[in-house]
Amino acid sequence: MKILAITNQKGGVGKTTTCVNLAASLAANYKKVLLIDLDPQGNATTGSGVDKANLKFSIYHVLICKKSLEEVIVTCEKGGYHIAPSNRELAGAEVELVNELARETRLKQALANLEQVYDYILLDCPPALNLVTVNALTAANTVMIPMQCEYYALEGLSDLVNTIKKVRANLNATLEIEGLLRTMFDNRNMLAQQVSAQLVSHFGDKVYKSVIPRNIRLAEAPSYGLPVLIYDKTSRGAQAYLELAKEIILKNQKVKE
Repeated sequence: MKILAITNQKGGVGKTTTCVNLAASLAANYKKVLLIDLDPQGNATTGSGVDKANLKFSIYHVLICKKSLEEVIVTCEKGGYHIAPSNRELAGAEVELVNELARETRLKQALANLEQVYDYILLDCPPALNLVTVNALTAANTVMIPMQCEYYALEGLSDLVNTIKKVRANLNATLEIEGLLRTMFDNRNMLAQQVSAQLVSHFGDKVYKSVIPRNIRLAEAPSYGLPVLIYDKTSRGAQAYLELAKEIILKNQKVKE
């Protein structure tokens, strides 16, 4: 089982879009996938066709009320994966966790029973370096960092890398950055090309070969509660996420060997 935290404290970088569409693309490759929505905005939940306003239980109840994930998980029928949904209730978790014992390992404990159930567990982190994000980084094997190739992206990246180093030193000694994913990429933009080249120069093979383009179908799909693979399989966005899924599966197989 591979647990992949998808995180960037900078909002609007395509993090949730990546979570939903990577989940569907891995499922299309016959992998058993669980997506855990750790963002109080619940965008991954609605993007998977789940009504976040009428949830009996959510990931909040796992972190705070110690419900099991099995009680919370619902099926995204069209996407072919499972999701532990989220809604505004999760916004209070940050405050409620502060005085709890072993507060950083709540999610890790909850995932312990699922080792034989899923091939991939994707953690959609909130756009902040808070206790919920720390829970995700403590539970994860590796981290994916989606980022736009723009001027401020590299500045935010150094903060995130430092946080990952602190988590590795204190809570999760095996945590690694699996890769940086270039999202909303416009090849006609000279600055995007320059930042992309800087990323490859600095991080080498930590930068995924797959690049996610700016694509109207990717932007439209969430309003229908569908992954883009279901909404428009032929779109450039859908094809890019299928390529990313294959790249991740191949990388995972090489690690096992």
